[in-house]
Formats: sequence, structure tokens, C-alpha cells
Amino acid sequence: MSDGTAHVVNKKRRRFLIGSTSLAGAAGAAGAAVPFVGSWNPSARALAAGAPITIDITRLAPGQLLGPMPEWRGQPVYVFQRNEATLDSLRSRTDHLADPQSEDAGQQPEYCQNEFRSIRPEVMIMVGLCTHLGCAPILNAQVQPQDYDPEWSGGFFCPCHGSMFDLAGRVYSGVPAPDNLMVPPHYYENDNVVVIGLDGEDS
Repeated sequence: MSDGTAHVVNKKRRRFLIGSTSLAGAAGAAGAAVPFVGSWNPSARALAAGAPITIDITRLAPGQLLGPMPEWRGQPVYVFQRNEATLDSLRSRTDHLADPQSEDAGQQPEYCQNEFRSIRPEVMIMVGLCTHLGCAPILNAQVQPQDYDPEWSGGFFCPCHGSMFDLAGRVYSGVPAPDNLMVPPHYYENDNVVVIGLDGEDS
């Protein structure tokens, strides 16, 4: 083989080796980056819960829903402040409720399975969709006789089919709605900020 031919072969071989080394290096770098990028992805549990939202509750006033109304997973979230008289009524008036102890575990996180269905007794957080057909119950916090309940002590009334819930979102007996209003997973980032869609242990 002449020197000219050997020079051409060596040149081609050098290009092949450089290209192969570069390709292997790039693949290695990409492979190393996968675990790093993957560590930024939300956990399967977080994805299943839906994207979390953060709510500032400094404007929350007793007897009123927080506005503008937040949404989580495309659903309205009712955030409501209760006073001591309301909390007393939630403790005492339970004979008219279908599930006063919130025994249906699917309707609230375990840490909200209490008489107030909340982390902080004075703050109620729940999905504002009736468990009958998904209508939006209306807040009526006034404690006075109503057409739909002469002994009304405040709560949520669904005008579509007459379902009633108390101020903890617990459903009345004998109404179309089968379950209490749902309490979403949530935790308090601080006194004035609540994160909806994640348990505290997921944060």
C-alpha cells in the first residue's frame, strides 16, 4: 500500500474514532442527566392528588367564603371561617346527620376525620360540589328557621335537589346526597398560607 493510500485510511479511521468517542460521551452525559432530571418530577402520589395550589387566607372573614373562589383540579374550593358558636353547634347537633363521625374515609384525609373535619377548627376547607350530582351548594350561615329546615343552624343548601350539609360539610339524613362534602388534602405552610392538594408529609 502506498503512503498516500495509508494516509487516507488513517485519516478516515481517525474521524471514525473521534465521532464514536463523541457519541459515546454524549450518550453517557444524557444517561447521567436522567436521574438528575427525574428527581425534579413530582411523585406518583403528588400527581394522583392533582397539582397543588397555594391560598392566602389573610382576607378570610367570619361567616363568609373566601373570594375570589380558588379552584383545585378544576373544582371550586370553599374556604370558610367559623366562630365559636358555630363550633359549639357542630359538637351538639349531630342527630340529623347521616355520617356525623365522618366514617367514610374517602371523603376526607385521616387528619380531618374529627368533629370539625378540619386541621384548624375555625377554618373549613372543602370541595364545593354536592355529592349527589355535582351541583354547587349555597352557603347559608345564618342560624334561623328556613323553609327546608325549621331548626336550621347554618350550613350549605343545594338548590338543585334539596340536599343539605352543616358547616362542617356533613350531609343531612334523608336527602339525595349520599356523602359528606369532600375535604381535599391540605396543610398549612404558615398561619396565613394553606396548600391545597398535598398532605404535609408530601411537601
